[in-house]
Amino acid sequence: MRYVTRRLGFFIVTLWACLTINFVLPRLMPGNPAEAMMARYKGRINGSALKALEIAFGVNSSQSSVHQYFTYLGDMLTGHFGTSLTFFPDPVSQVVFAALPWTLGLVGLTTVLAFAAGTIVGIVAGWRRGSALDSVMPPIFVIISAFPYFFLALMALLLFSVTLGWFPQGFGYSNTDTAGWSWHFIGDVLSHAFLPAMVILITSIGGWVLTMRNNMISTLSEDYVRMARAKGLSPLRIMFAYAGRNAVLPNLTGFAMSLGFVVSGAILVEYVFSYPGVGYMLLQAVENEDFALMQTLFLFITVCVLTAVLLMDFATILLDPRTRTQA
Repeated sequence: MRYVTRRLGFFIVTLWACLTINFVLPRLMPGNPAEAMMARYKGRINGSALKALEIAFGVNSSQSSVHQYFTYLGDMLTGHFGTSLTFFPDPVSQVVFAALPWTLGLVGLTTVLAFAAGTIVGIVAGWRRGSALDSVMPPIFVIISAFPYFFLALMALLLFSVTLGWFPQGFGYSNTDTAGWSWHFIGDVLSHAFLPAMVILITSIGGWVLTMRNNMISTLSEDYVRMARAKGLSPLRIMFAYAGRNAVLPNLTGFAMSLGFVVSGAILVEYVFSYPGVGYMLLQAVENEDFALMQTLFLFITVCVLTAVLLMDFATILLDPRTRTQA
């Protein structure tokens, strides 16, 4: 119980610190959303209209920074995220929740698949250390994962879309389609998501393979693995139930952070493919000085990362009995 209370306290303090940084950083940038909106109309806005825009975007210059800060905290905690400048006059919550399913479907699924595939390959490679699989697979995945996201995305786009014409060149679905739960629309969405998903999967699996292989090699030298072999247990059971189960524990925190960052999306990949996800939206928000949208996206990312890490801490207690005595 003391461990749970300590972790929850850490969660609250970290969340408050992130919210404070989230408030300060956008305001260090030159200009503000109201001035950017006024620039769209080439200055043809009177003073009262400008003041109304500042209030709408949460940058009321007539209020002190302290007052703006506590107003901002209250709005974030109550779900009043303000109005988006980039997608004016839509509220930020509507804009974010419209893009969130695209990122969760693309980046979330590929992150889970990369972790699962990398973990299995790493377990087998570590178990068969020195074999052909161990000599070929990890180096290949590590070399591929060293390439930048945007480079592989551009190469895949050039080869499979422009040259061969096998897949669409971008966006989430064809403009001629009507969004719905029809098989035709679902197939169209999958065809648009295939290339960005493959790029994310290929570039992220190598790290999981390498770390899992190294963890597995270290775990195989433990006494409980030797005891399992002495008992005559099957190699498959020893590999997964004994060695693999404990070797995966150090990777859980990294996996939790990866799940948390799913909300931010793979910004470069989404930008190359013009994919309508949260990552591409975050880039647009920064370019347009959209404070409300930036702060909301950063808040979502922070909460998701902290929550994922907290859940993985609890999962570690359940999977590793040794941590229960330490907690």
